[in-house]
This record gives sequence, C-alpha cells and structure tokens, in this order.
Amino acid sequence: MPFSKLGLSDPIIKAITEQGYTVPTPVQAKAIPVILSGRNVIAAAQTGTGKTASFVLPILEKLKHFETLRKKRIRALIITPTRELAVQVEHNITQYSTHLNLTSLAMYGGVPLEPQKQALIQGVDILVATPGRLLDMYTQRAIHFDEIEILVLDEADRMLDMGFIEDINKIMDKLPQERQNLLFSATLSNQVRALAKTTIAKPVEISVIDKSAPTKIDQWLITVDKDKKSALLSHLISEQQWQQTLIFIETKHGAAKLVSQLEKRGITAECIHGGRSQEIRERILADFKSGKISLLIATGIAARGIDIDSLPRVVNYDLPYPADDYIHRIGRTGRAGSEGEAVSLVSKDDFKNLCAIETKLGHLITRKEIEGFAPKKSVPMSILNYVPKNKKETDGKQTANSNHDRRKEECKSTNKATMSHKSHSPSKPKSSAVTNKLPLNPWGK
Repeated sequence: MPFSKLGLSDPIIKAITEQGYTVPTPVQAKAIPVILSGRNVIAAAQTGTGKTASFVLPILEKLKHFETLRKKRIRALIITPTRELAVQVEHNITQYSTHLNLTSLAMYGGVPLEPQKQALIQGVDILVATPGRLLDMYTQRAIHFDEIEILVLDEADRMLDMGFIEDINKIMDKLPQERQNLLFSATLSNQVRALAKTTIAKPVEISVIDKSAPTKIDQWLITVDKDKKSALLSHLISEQQWQQTLIFIETKHGAAKLVSQLEKRGITAECIHGGRSQEIRERILADFKSGKISLLIATGIAARGIDIDSLPRVVNYDLPYPADDYIHRIGRTGRAGSEGEAVSLVSKDDFKNLCAIETKLGHLITRKEIEGFAPKKSVPMSILNYVPKNKKETDGKQTANSNHDRRKEECKSTNKATMSHKSHSPSKPKSSAVTNKLPLNPWGK
C-alpha cells in the first residue's frame, strides 16, 4: 500500500518521496489513518520501524491548512525524553514539511533560554520538547498551552524509566481538555499502560511486532573476561576494519575511560554522555552521522536520537538491563531494510543480563571465540526449552512455568555442571578469524 492511500496530501507525499520513502512500514500503515480520523492512540513498535513518521505525517496533514497566529502559542506538542531525540524528531518534521508553510522548534535544556524564547514569540506550529525545559518555559510565561490541539508522548517507556512521570503529570494538568492524545512506545509495559489510562481517554491500541518479517541484523556475542574487553574491542576494530560503529556502555565514566584505552592502542574514538555539554554532544553526533567520526561510544540514554539509515554495526560493550534495552540498541542498525550487525562482549558478570535478553528474544545468541581472548571465567549457557505446538494448552502452561522457574535457577547459580561453558561452547578457532557465524532474527524464534 503506498502512502497516497493513507489519506496524506500531495505536498507531504512529495516530501517523503524525496526522502526515498515509497511504502509505509506496518506501524505507519496502521497508525496514520487512525490519527487522521481524530482518535486517541497508544502504539507500540520496536526501534527502527518508523514510529516518528507514524505521528509526524498525520500531524502535518491535520495542521497544514492553518498556522499559529498568536504569540507564544503552539498547536502540537511532542514530548521526548532526551535532547538528542528532540533534535532528531524536529529534523524529521522539517524534512517532511518542506512543501508546507508550517513551523517547528526543538526545545531542550543544556543550551541558553533566550534563542528558544525568541522563537516562541512568533508562535510555533509544532514544538518538540523535553519535560524539564518545557516546564521552565511555562513557569516563565514564555509559552502558553491554550491552543494545543495534539499531544504526543514519544518514547513513553524511556520517559518513565528516566523518572519523568512527575513532570509529565504537571504538564498534563496545564493542557486544554479538548485535544487529541497520542502515546508511542517501544513497549507497552504495565507502567506505560498506567500512564495511558490516566492521560488518554478511549484510545485505539496499535501494536506492531512483525516476527514473520526476515531481519538482516546478524547478532552474535563473544565471551571474554571483563578486564580483557577493551583489548578485545581494539583487536576487533583493527582486524576487521570496523567503520562507523556505535558502541554502547553503561556509565559516562566508563565511556571516557574506554576512549582513553582505545587511544593508547592507536584507535581514535569519541564519546557522548550526560556529562558533556549539549553543544559538544550535537557536534559529535553530527560528525558521527557524516562519517567524520567512525567510532562513537555512548551511554544508552545519550544514544537516544541517533538515527542513521545505514549504520552497519552496534556493539554492546556492556549488556544492558532491562532486556528491552537490548532490542532498542540493536534496532539502531539494520534500519529501513539494510543489513546490520549487533555484537556483544559478554563476561561472567553479564550472565544474568544475558539470561534475561535471550529469554526475551526466545533463542540463544550465537557465540564466537577469538583466539587469544578465551575467558578464564567461563560464561555458562542459558537453556531455553520451547513448548511443542502439538502439546495441549494445559500441558503447555505447565511446561512454560517449569521453563521459567528453571531459567530463574540458572541465572541464580552460574556454576551448575549442566550449564558449564566447556560442554556448550563452540570449538576454539585455529586463527584470529571469527567463527560460527549464523544470522538470527532478533524479534522472533
């Protein structure tokens, strides 16, 4: 189904065609007509499935006939958890509205207030904002909410994880009652549903997890002792000549330390995290997207908003928790049908996180060994037992419960003989070449 069948007008179709998009993704095909009808929506779709266009395109369609005429007013408000994501969403709005007479603004902290205040004085059609800066502007009377027609909570799960619920509730109390509400999230957790229940009346729920579609993300992991991770990463970068690689790490201290460790081995990398100024983060992101920087180390929060259609590779230097974050991270590669690679460096300390991730995926991640980096502290194998389809439903429930209990015990006790690395690990390769490479579907069995 082409975009023209979804109810979008010619100027918008022309803009997205110029960006190289001709066929909507599943979440776009489902969400756009519902939003155009005026219904409230809560939608879940994984990273890289086109969620942003799912709400931006119908918003442009609904607002295109009129403009904001009063000062300090906005017509659509999009709330995002991070500065990087606010910039990325506003950039998408600019691209899609190139043939429309609409204005947009990204508003976030870490930069001076005055330029954002001046932009608001003229009136803005679509504002993309982080919660804290938005409340600051409202308190200073730099913005008024009385003309808001559409509200979007983007990456709602991440906003809750980051503790923004109080700020969100304060914002909701100040918005006009008559408005269209849209909530988009990578997952519909209990917390997200609770937020939706208190803020969105009678929503249409859209959930798109296309497990049948073949993925081009090749997932694999390397077991290695924790103190050898930086040496292994340096080896992989040099031996396999990795270019434009996004490396995830858990802490800003760890990010800075890893940059230094790589530099000592003659490898240039940059890092972004919450401790760096907004100006520096924007410059580094721009250089990474343009290819001037080939290796970018980022904490999970700072990496929100990195949107590159052909990013070839992501590396989990540290395995994330919760398991959903793994899905978010690998979704940064393999976008728009392109091929991608997701590599994880796993030590024994990561075992519980690995259990949770592989249980979430429904399959084991392919393991490989690199000669010279075999761990002294072996990483046990998770055991995933699937319920046969021909089992009776009652038997299936009992088996599923049994499997769940078994996995919990395995994650608690990493030294059981049945899970020893020796009995399950692939044979050691004879050279430094990577072995046992098998593509897997990260969202299906």
